[in-house]
Amino acid sequence: MANLKDIKRQIGSVSNTQKTTRAMKLVSTAKLRRAEELAKRSRLFADKTNEMIGEIAARIKCSKVGGIESRFFAEIDAPKMIDIVFVTADKGLCGGFNIQTIKAVKKVMAEYKDKKVKVRLRGIGKKGIEFFKYNEVELLDAVRDLSSAPDMTRSSEFISRSINDFNDGVIDGVYIIYNGYKNIITQELHVNKVLPANSSDFDCKDENKRSQLEVEAEDEEKMLDSLIVKYVEYNMYYALIDSVAAEHSARMQAMDAATNNAKEMVKTLNVKYNKARQESITTELIEIISGVESMK
Repeated sequence: MANLKDIKRQIGSVSNTQKTTRAMKLVSTAKLRRAEELAKRSRLFADKTNEMIGEIAARIKCSKVGGIESRFFAEIDAPKMIDIVFVTADKGLCGGFNIQTIKAVKKVMAEYKDKKVKVRLRGIGKKGIEFFKYNEVELLDAVRDLSSAPDMTRSSEFISRSINDFNDGVIDGVYIIYNGYKNIITQELHVNKVLPANSSDFDCKDENKRSQLEVEAEDEEKMLDSLIVKYVEYNMYYALIDSVAAEHSARMQAMDAATNNAKEMVKTLNVKYNKARQESITTELIEIISGVESMK
């Protein structure tokens, strides 16, 4: 009977786990709806912002002798140092969501180190920060509670350190790496080089790509620099929003899979319990019959 008690205890434990994972799935589903809507609106704003900056940059490049002189658009063929800004979740239980971002960061780091380029890491999210600290990888900057609650002011302050270092010539490139939301069942890894901005797409010979904007400013490049700063700041904020939507999506799937696994395990344990119970009853009957037979 002790074996039956152990199996029954296991069934109760797995059933409680199933209730927990089902509740976590429902919570993630509710959070995903809000995060998904915010991500869609933010993506639309980001696309329009990028389009506007592209048009202004094209106008300056095509109309000014020598093109754009701003460092934000410089073509740096031999960088000496770059910043990698990564975004992971503050919590786990979301499948391979965090490890995909970590692997992407490690890959970019290895590629630049092979080229003898120094890499500085700036991290957002407890899981990624703890991974690199455990592996004794130095982090220049780390924030633990921003990925779960994206905030424009805090994210701008965070990325502005890399922007200032790039403008001052301390570093020669800035990457933002994160796992973003594609749809309810799929996440999409992003490795975005935000600085220097790419101006090679602007073809001055193609009239269809010529901007129709009339920019009135005393210093066009100064205005463009200001726009680029806002562009990078918003890309950082959008990465946080996109990442949190993807996190809830990944956790919802992970908890759904865990709930289904727990359900199957309960079925298996119930079969095992019934078999053990039948064996126990059969053993007791054999003992009773054997006792009766011995008394004849």
